[in-house]
Amino acid sequence: MSFLLAIDQGTTSSRAILYSAALKPLASAQAEFPQIFPHSGWVEHDPVAIWNSVLFCARSAIAGIDPRDIAAIGITNQRETTIVWDKVTGIPLHNAIVWQDRRTADFCNTLRAGGHEGMIIARTGLLLDPYFSGTKLKYILDLVPNARQRAARGEIAFGTVDTFLIWHLTGGRVHATDATNAARTMLYDIGAGAWDAGICELLDIPMQILPSVLNSADDFGATDPAILGAAIPIRGVAGDQQAATVGQACFEPGMMKSTYGTGCFALMNTGTVRAYSNSKLLTTIAYQLNGKPTYALEGSIFIAGAVVQWLRDGLKIITAASETQGLAEGADEGQDVLIVPAFTGLGAPYWAPSVRGAMFGITRATGPSELARAALQSVGYQTLDLVTAMRADWPAPDGAVLRVDGGMVASDYTMQFLADIIGAPVDRPKLTETTALGAAYLAGLGAGICPEPIDFAKSWALQRRFSPQMSEAERAAKSARWGRAVQATLAV
Repeated sequence: MSFLLAIDQGTTSSRAILYSAALKPLASAQAEFPQIFPHSGWVEHDPVAIWNSVLFCARSAIAGIDPRDIAAIGITNQRETTIVWDKVTGIPLHNAIVWQDRRTADFCNTLRAGGHEGMIIARTGLLLDPYFSGTKLKYILDLVPNARQRAARGEIAFGTVDTFLIWHLTGGRVHATDATNAARTMLYDIGAGAWDAGICELLDIPMQILPSVLNSADDFGATDPAILGAAIPIRGVAGDQQAATVGQACFEPGMMKSTYGTGCFALMNTGTVRAYSNSKLLTTIAYQLNGKPTYALEGSIFIAGAVVQWLRDGLKIITAASETQGLAEGADEGQDVLIVPAFTGLGAPYWAPSVRGAMFGITRATGPSELARAALQSVGYQTLDLVTAMRADWPAPDGAVLRVDGGMVASDYTMQFLADIIGAPVDRPKLTETTALGAAYLAGLGAGICPEPIDFAKSWALQRRFSPQMSEAERAAKSARWGRAVQATLAV
């Protein structure tokens, strides 16, 4: 068997990449699907559209090869996004409620007022926030007639996107997730390694609706032969940020990666230590192998690449993301426009779900170039907030670098500003699609054809290092101005 297939199901598009057994990308396909915004701060997806996009990409990527030569499939996915479906028909009971969605903020405030947040942090490592799946699932069970009763009877299933895809790929035979995705639901005790009955009772969630939890490299069944032309084993599953952590070979405590997709997510490996944050970061599972979880600190930014999409689709000042670099480089040096892109609230370390975005420093001369520069710089500034919080919770070792991946890292301007503003080297690997690579590696590890992590790490290769060039004085001034802009945004 010569191939591995990675399915990378993201927030705005799905992708499939065919790899050789040596983890060299051979073919790929990508398809966008619609974003649904029923109200301000609400974000939904059609689960059927997600499934169709995955099916199209997988079939396209493997066209021309014998599917029986695929040793295993790895799945990585947008996390926290919540789907409930009928176990007989596979039909969703409601649109998927996306991780960005803030509709359950009031209920989270009620739970916080009731004194439950400390217990939830201690057990799940997560803050009490609408970002996570638990309150989204409660919302669907409350909204859809008879859903809770049907859940108690075992007639419907809950899952994050990985679980929904596994269920469909296996023809409804497997209802499972992995530990990294379970850890993002706010229903999973990351110390005990089990669904938490107390939290499920608090949210009135019947536990019959929950999937089985497996390792990140494990046996998730095999595809129905009618779907991809063969019964292909599914052997690797991880949430997108954890898969990127694996793909970046961040296997040692203190190693840190940041992924720039729709949002931005920074993870720092803390090994066997569940490090709890004093800076409102999350404690999560980086990956789990052979029943042993490796933990991480995580900071989440809700809007990264999405701010460039806003320039394209909202303001219509660009037609392609690649235009932003040229615009930013040509921006007026005399203007210092700031964008705080809190389109769906602010994530770590602020956790302000109701705040909305703001711009500062605009003049009559402000145009597309200045807005493009501010949009790209907003990603660096938000990362600075995360890195500062992580350094406070887990001091960085000498010479620590930030490994980066995702679509935005193709922009040299953005990466150089990132290195300048955080005051640390930024390493861009040769393979920037590390999320899919991590999924493929986990599948190969589960299938027994890829090496152990210590040997896989040796294959990581640097494409370019961006070293800080900004003076300490300029960095301090820009950082302080960003801090004032965020506080002003929070105050509105």
